[in-house]
Amino acid sequence: MLGKGVGGGSGSKAPKPSFVSYVRPEEIHTNEKEVAEKEVTLHLLPGEQLLCEASTVLKCIQDDSGQHGICGKLVCTDFKIAFLGEESTLDDNEPQFKNKVIGENDITLHCVDQIYGVFDEKKKPLFGQLKKYPEKLIIHCKDLRVFHFCLRYTKEEEVKRIVSGIIHHTQAPKLLKRLFLFSYATAKQNSTATGPPHQTVMFDTIKDWHWELERTKGNIKYKAVNANEDYKVCEKLPAYFVVPVSLPEEDILCFQGRGIPIWCWSCHNGCALLKMSAFPKEQDESNLQIQKAFLDGIYKTIHNPPYETLKTEDLSNSFISLQEIQTSYSKFKQLFLIDNSSEFWDTDVKWFSLLENSNWLDIIRRCLKKAIEVIECLEVQNTNVLLIEENASDLCCIISSLVQVMMDPYCRTRFGFQSLIQKEWIMGGHCFLDRCNHLRQNDKEEHQRQLSLPLNPNKSSPKRGFFETDHLIKNLLGKRISKLINSSDELHDNFREFYDNWHSKIVDYHGLLLPHIEGPEIKVWAQRCLRWIPEAQILGGGPVAIMNKVLEMMEEVQSLQKKIDEKHNSLMTPPLDGLSLLRKPARLSSLFPFALLQRHSSKPVLPTNSWKTLGDEEDLAKQEDEFVDLGDL
Repeated sequence: MLGKGVGGGSGSKAPKPSFVSYVRPEEIHTNEKEVAEKEVTLHLLPGEQLLCEASTVLKCIQDDSGQHGICGKLVCTDFKIAFLGEESTLDDNEPQFKNKVIGENDITLHCVDQIYGVFDEKKKPLFGQLKKYPEKLIIHCKDLRVFHFCLRYTKEEEVKRIVSGIIHHTQAPKLLKRLFLFSYATAKQNSTATGPPHQTVMFDTIKDWHWELERTKGNIKYKAVNANEDYKVCEKLPAYFVVPVSLPEEDILCFQGRGIPIWCWSCHNGCALLKMSAFPKEQDESNLQIQKAFLDGIYKTIHNPPYETLKTEDLSNSFISLQEIQTSYSKFKQLFLIDNSSEFWDTDVKWFSLLENSNWLDIIRRCLKKAIEVIECLEVQNTNVLLIEENASDLCCIISSLVQVMMDPYCRTRFGFQSLIQKEWIMGGHCFLDRCNHLRQNDKEEHQRQLSLPLNPNKSSPKRGFFETDHLIKNLLGKRISKLINSSDELHDNFREFYDNWHSKIVDYHGLLLPHIEGPEIKVWAQRCLRWIPEAQILGGGPVAIMNKVLEMMEEVQSLQKKIDEKHNSLMTPPLDGLSLLRKPARLSSLFPFALLQRHSSKPVLPTNSWKTLGDEEDLAKQEDEFVDLGDL
C-alpha cells in the first residue's frame, strides 16, 4: 500500500527533500537573458489560443519556501494551463510513448478542482476579482495532482494577468458554444493536413455500427437502426444504435427510446450484453398498464427459451448509487491533495482507517465484482444480460465497459479502447456536461454542485442478490421475469466457482481476463495517487516514471530473450552488464537518473559512495558523490 511511501516516524515532521534543483533568488533576474535564449515553444492544438502568460515563475516542490524549483513560464490558453520549463526544450530525446495532447506540466481547465493563493504564508482559496494578488499559486487537480507556482520573482503586471486569467477561465460560467471543443472541431474540419487514417471507430455513422456488429458476430440477431437520425426521437440516444432484429422500428418511437433493449456487445457464443432506459417510477395506473404491455412484448423478442434466455439487472436499485460514488470520491481525493509535510503526518497515523472510511476502494471492488458476475452469465450460463438504469448512461457505462475490457482483447488495444470509450460513453449519452460541470454554473465545490445527479433515497443493500429486482420491475415485466430471479446464495456459489476456476488456470492474455477482487488486492494506483511525495526535479534527467518504464521493458526483453535461448538450447548471448543494475519499481528512488549518459552506453552513471554505504547508518546526504562511468570498468 502506498501509505508508507514517505519516510518513517510516528508523527514528527518529515525532513526537507535532500535532492532538488536549486535556483537562488538572486540569480533569477541575472539569468533572464539566458532563459530568453532558450525560449520554449508552446505547442497548441488546432483552434487553441494563448490567453495570458507570465515569465520567471518557479515551479516548486511541495513544502518548499518558494526559493527552490525550476524556472520557467506559466501560460493559460482556452484549453489548458501549462508550465514551460527548461526541460521542455529537450525534444531530441523525447520519448515515443508520451501523451500527444497533455504534457506532464499541463492542466486542462476542466481538470482544475481548487485554486489557492498564499498570502504571507497563509493559504486562502481564490475566487472572482482579487484586491491583492498572491505570492504563490497552488492548483489542486481532479486527477489528484498538486502544482505549486511561486510568483515572488514575477513582474507585478504579469502576476495580475496570469492569476486573473486562470481564475476567470477555470471558474467563470461559460456558454456552451464557448467550450474549447467547438473551436477545436472547427479547426480540425478546416485543416488541410493529411496524416495516417484514423483508426478509432467514432460510431457516428450507421456504417460504424455495422462494422462493430460484424466484428463481434452480432449481426445475426441484431441490426443497426437510424430511427433517431438527427436526434428526432431522443437527445439522450445516439443517432444510430443497435436493437434486436425482431424489434419493429416503430416501437422505438413510442416512449422516446425508453424500454428499448439497446445492444452493447456480443460474446463469442452469441450471447449479448444489452442496456435499457427505465420508465419513470411515478406513474398513474393507466400508464403503468400501457408500459407493462409494451415491455411484455419487448421481452418476448429477447427471451425465447430454451434457445435464448435473459437475465436482468436493475442497477438503479441493486447497485451503487451515484451519490455514494460522488461522496466517496470527495473523501478519497482529500487524502491525496496534501500541500506540506505537516498535513501529511497529521493524516498518516490514520491513513488506513481514512482510506477505508472513504469507501472508494470498496466501490472499485464492487464494480469489478458486478462486471465479473455479468461475464459469468454470458460466458458460462450462455444467457443474455440486460442492464437497466434510469437513463442507461451512468452505471451502465461503467459495467458495460468493464465487461468488454475483460472479455474482448480488441478493447485492450489502444484504438480498441478509444473506440470503446466513444461507443459506451460518448455515443452512449453520458452526461459529461453535467457530471463534470463544464459550464460552471456556480462557484461551489465540485461535490456540492452535482445538482444534476438523480436523487435516489433508497440505499443499496449488500444483501440483495445480483439479479434481484424490486417489485416495480417485476410488475412492469410481468410474471415471466420472476423466473429469472435466482437466490443470492446460488448466484454467489456459481460466481465463486467460476472465479476460482479461472484463476486456477494459466492466463491467456489474448482471451478472458479477470482481475482479483479480494479486499487486499484492491490497492491505490501508486504511480498516480502519490500521497505527498515531492516529485523529482532533475534537469536533463527526464521524468522518473518514464525512465522506470523503460527499465521495466528492458528487463522484460532480457527475460524473454533468455527463455528463447534456453528453449532452443543455443548458446546464451552475454547479457548487457548495465541491465544487472536494474531495480524493481518499488525500489526506484526519486534520485534516478543522476545524469545524462556521456556516450552511447547502456550502463548508467551512478555515485560510487551510494553503493559503498547502502548498508551503513551514515547520512548519505552529508557525503560528496564521486561520479564514475561504469562503462570504463
